[in-house]
Amino acid sequence: MRNFKSCSAKQAILLAGFLTTCWSESIAQQILPARSSSDVPLTQLVRMQNDNPFLTPSKLALHAPDFAKIKHEHYVPAFEAGMAQQLAQTKEIAEQKEPPTFANTLVSLEKSGEILERVQAVFFNMSTANTDETIQEIEEKIAPRLASHSDDIYLNKKLFARVETLWNQRTTQAWNEEQQRLLKEYYENFVRAGARLNDAQQTRVRAINEELSSLTTQFQQNLLAITKERGVVVDDVAQLEGMSAADIAAAKEAATAKGHDGKYLLAITNTTRQPVLLSLKNRELRKRVWLASANRGLGEAGGLDNQGLVLSMARLRAERAKLLGYASHAAFTLENQMAGNPQAAFKMLRDLAPGVLAKAKVEAADIQRFMKKDGIDGDLEPWDWEYYSEKVRAEKYQIDESLVKPYFEMESVLQNGVFYTYGKLYGIQFKERKDLPTYHPSVRVFDVLGADGKQIGLFYADYFHRDAKQGGAWMDGFIAQSRLLNQLPVVVNVMNIPMPAAGEPTLLSLDDVTTMFHELGHGVHGLFSSVEYPALSGTSVPRDFVEFPSTFHEDWAIHPEVLNNYARHYKTGETIPKTLLDKSIAANKFNKGYETLEYLSAALLDLGWHSISEEEVPTDVVAFEKQLLKSFGMDYAPVPPRYRTAYFAHVWSGGYSAGYYAYLWSEVLAADAFAHMRNQGGLTATNGAKYRDTILSRGGTREVMQQYKDYRGQEPTVEALLVRRGLK
Repeated sequence: MRNFKSCSAKQAILLAGFLTTCWSESIAQQILPARSSSDVPLTQLVRMQNDNPFLTPSKLALHAPDFAKIKHEHYVPAFEAGMAQQLAQTKEIAEQKEPPTFANTLVSLEKSGEILERVQAVFFNMSTANTDETIQEIEEKIAPRLASHSDDIYLNKKLFARVETLWNQRTTQAWNEEQQRLLKEYYENFVRAGARLNDAQQTRVRAINEELSSLTTQFQQNLLAITKERGVVVDDVAQLEGMSAADIAAAKEAATAKGHDGKYLLAITNTTRQPVLLSLKNRELRKRVWLASANRGLGEAGGLDNQGLVLSMARLRAERAKLLGYASHAAFTLENQMAGNPQAAFKMLRDLAPGVLAKAKVEAADIQRFMKKDGIDGDLEPWDWEYYSEKVRAEKYQIDESLVKPYFEMESVLQNGVFYTYGKLYGIQFKERKDLPTYHPSVRVFDVLGADGKQIGLFYADYFHRDAKQGGAWMDGFIAQSRLLNQLPVVVNVMNIPMPAAGEPTLLSLDDVTTMFHELGHGVHGLFSSVEYPALSGTSVPRDFVEFPSTFHEDWAIHPEVLNNYARHYKTGETIPKTLLDKSIAANKFNKGYETLEYLSAALLDLGWHSISEEEVPTDVVAFEKQLLKSFGMDYAPVPPRYRTAYFAHVWSGGYSAGYYAYLWSEVLAADAFAHMRNQGGLTATNGAKYRDTILSRGGTREVMQQYKDYRGQEPTVEALLVRRGLK
């Protein structure tokens, strides 16, 4: 599953207390004093640091961030200046004597906060993609300040009165569809922020928002530390039997870099299951790796403990929802999503669970057969599944992952696979440029050009793992497209592909390949945006729709025409043999019972934590997990949740609280849309143009189910999803 991360800075301000992780929420007290930013005049802040690159638009192409000039000491003054500026701007809007109009209220709000927009778009990408101790200190102090800043705006009674006046006029004004959507967005967000609460309630909401932002920051920073803490050090290379020579060399380099000379380091990545479990023959080592992963954040053996943090966050989210008039945080969150309420999301999980569990048990029986061949008569354990499922895959499809990876060399995948596909569909070109500074030497920049040669935007590619980067994969934006602000989009894709040993090629797994297609799906959702207002730009859509465009693009990775173009042996240039190709495509549907069940279990944990009241928040995290999974019949020991509570970044620090179900919800749309496009001729410019016009360019300017029907002609069905997942 991909960790999606994308929203404009203006959205981040808007949602600071509620979805506190379009950024990561984190300078010491003496650097960032605890006072209102409005106490510091903007002119004074500018005088303090008139060379600050955030105070004026960048002079680089499309106003891309000038990373050659940006230094750590620029962030805090820019945040101070940005908050002071926006508070002054919104105060002027709220207190003007003229009656509210669309232009003098909503358009003015859309134009506010330009300094803050610039600094946090960069800073919060750095906090997840290239962090360090200083950035973490800044983040820790700035997060609650931003939550308070958001409340200063969205709990401003005069400002809300102007928005509410416009809302009450909505049926009598000749505003177009996009203007109506912008009004709805602002009105609902004011109300959902607590604009209708009394003074005492608003004071409590402010306190909750500040505390949550601090807890969120601490959780995210703990995860980064835990990833380093939980790496498994191996003394004897013989224990690594099954790993490729290149992977062993990379593990040795990683160990040396951490001071373990002569040893080997197996890093722990984002999910419960670990990629290395596919190949490790040594069962005891597999167990060590799996336990290191699954017990993260539980304080095991004196390690970091996230349990208190998640219990506090669950309790505070439930309390805030109650103040706002909702039965639970899930009810609050899902009100403006496609699902509408937690009951609909729970029903989807409940309806799928029996069939998925049955499929997983069939897969388990095949695995146990192979275990017996190896002399293992005991129970199937979670650390056995991936290793032996790969053997079952090899038997069923006569395919070995190590034979496939040499055909998935990263540069070929990117140029001849991903860029080729998007070029065929949308008539665009990606041209690399070396003149723009980046925040890390491995980051690359591409001009994105239309069929007419005109620039559409800029694409930054940050694909390689490093310790300073959060786990997972995501899309983010430095600049949001907007005709109002005359802005073209600047987006970035971030992944965690292991860095190969020196001199070795980067050979990808099929999962990594698919992730590259997926993340650029988010990328073009931002790049193709064609809207007036920044708040509705690009990926500014409900969470259970935002994964649709990205997931839709995944299946091109195994489309025969695309595979034949990029899947070439890195040494010989030979196209992947048809027999191997056919087996790879067939094998892609293998193990879907396991994959779906681990996802459903994680989605259930998310909804479970966020559907309880403040009084129902438990004291024992592990016991709550077990009881919840058992109540839904998903307590199947060999298949643990894809994420357990203590390291579930999506829902505690990633903006998906009560929304992790959205991946499967969006996959229903994606599978149905892809099947439809395939039936309409597949990879053609005509098909791409329609998808771009009806989905990718619209942002939040139209209700999302209507967007889907504009493309598809009807609402989706689940048939294509069942086929896609090999469940039918």
